[in-house]
Amino acid sequence: MKLEGSTAIVTGAGRGIGRALAVEFATHGMNVVCAARREHEIKATTDLIKDTRGDALAVPTDITDPAAVGRMVDKTLDHFGQIDVLFNNAASFGALGPIWSVDADQWWHDVRVNLRGTMLCSQAVQPHMIERDSGIVINMAGGDHIPGGTGYSCSKVALVRLTELMAKECEHDGYNIFVFTMGPGFVRTEMTEYQIEAEEGRKWLPSSQDSFDRGADRPPEDCARATVELLRIACPQLNGQSFGTGTNWDEVRASLK
Repeated sequence: MKLEGSTAIVTGAGRGIGRALAVEFATHGMNVVCAARREHEIKATTDLIKDTRGDALAVPTDITDPAAVGRMVDKTLDHFGQIDVLFNNAASFGALGPIWSVDADQWWHDVRVNLRGTMLCSQAVQPHMIERDSGIVINMAGGDHIPGGTGYSCSKVALVRLTELMAKECEHDGYNIFVFTMGPGFVRTEMTEYQIEAEEGRKWLPSSQDSFDRGADRPPEDCARATVELLRIACPQLNGQSFGTGTNWDEVRASLK
């Protein structure tokens, strides 16, 4: 797709990977809607974009609230007139510990944000994409086999299948809409830092601290750059597939010839 002049919504855009995505998109001439619950954080992201790169809009949004998601879409269309890309980046990983002792409400909150939030945002955006017969939805992947982090892991496994099925639904009705999964790798964020600060995180996810100690974590910009590559080559042959920061884009392009 042509990036310049297109419009993207990025959820969880106030910090970390979401901010990196928003800034990278704007660098390539895209209009960006930054959505998250913390208004001061998304305002900081949009200020950064406006100061140096392009146009951006901050829309405070709880992605688990259908009314809030609807307002996000309406404000995007009022301001920019179209939605070309939805990146479902916002996520929660607060439930740490084995299933027999983890807080059930926090466990379910992780699932609600990661799965229900993605579903609600996609549901709200896709009618507009269907009307234009054009659009790309990207769902953020994550660790899918994390003992001590079952709420997060189960929701991320479900997201991969959701991505595949959303792509099939669009293909079934002949819509020119593509749906992908993007894997960021291990990134230092508020979420992963919590894993090394919390007692249950240190017990069940020692690999997080080890990755930091070894310098094995990736900068959030890696995911942002990989996403731009995906947007550029998005096509029916790739619909429903999963990609990541380690994807060899030359090989992907060669496979399309």
